Amino acid sequence: MIGRPLARVRAFAKINRSLEVLGVRADGFHELRTVFQSIALHDTLAIRAVPGAFQLTCDDPGCPADRSNLVWRAAEQVWKAAGRRGVPRDVSIQLTKRIPLQAGLGGGSSDAAAALRAFGRLWRVKPDHLRAIGSSLGADVPYFFEGGTVLGLDRGDLLFPLVDAPRAWVVLVIPSFGVSTKDAFAWFDRDVGPKRPALRAINDLQAVVAKRHPEIGRLVRALERAGAQHAAMTGAGSAVFGLFSTRTAAQRAASLLSKRGSRTIVTRTVDRAACQALAVT
Repeated sequence: MIGRPLARVRAFAKINRSLEVLGVRADGFHELRTVFQSIALHDTLAIRAVPGAFQLTCDDPGCPADRSNLVWRAAEQVWKAAGRRGVPRDVSIQLTKRIPLQAGLGGGSSDAAAALRAFGRLWRVKPDHLRAIGSSLGADVPYFFEGGTVLGLDRGDLLFPLVDAPRAWVVLVIPSFGVSTKDAFAWFDRDVGPKRPALRAINDLQAVVAKRHPEIGRLVRALERAGAQHAAMTGAGSAVFGLFSTRTAAQRAASLLSKRGSRTIVTRTVDRAACQALAVT
């Protein structure tokens, strides 16, 4: 895309080391207790000065490039917060997707947070205002302003940064299907009901998603057999992850699952300082 470069930012994916569903709030959202973890897998947003109407393009045909994309809505909100009239213009974004869609890895929310950071600097909007905009766009968006290992309460947007967990290598296994967050929570409500007994699971949504998609359970067990120290579905799915102490062990496990026909990605965890330092390329 032709145009003068203005900014280039990384949007890191996340996994949920744990996810508990504690109940349903008065506002209809679910009360959560989750531990987020940044991983090195990331999308990239290249922002350029281009005359005319705002443009968003993406190299993944499955990713919308219109106002339904949180990046577009982030641009609109920051433009408005900067006191500018009308709709954003004279700027374009090329979104390079590496984070799979509908996988529980937070790609859309991370892209939105990256766009907020970039446009906040470009149009001079204060960080506190950007965080407020992020909260209005989605419950996961605020986490991506923090990065690293973070405890999330309420809807997952009341954040308490934790001491970063020791570095680990991560094997992601991406099924051929996606899972919508709305569906996963609806299944939980249907199967578990209002009493919500203690499930004693790494991810309370895993069992209800695996009931509809048995491959989830098979992949988690395969990672455990391959030596993962910790394996689970992330978020509402459909991706599952395994944590390994060495790159060699992670690559060996990924190779084993790939031979069985699974799509795998080997990456690593990223601590808070590195996540924030690497955000701008």
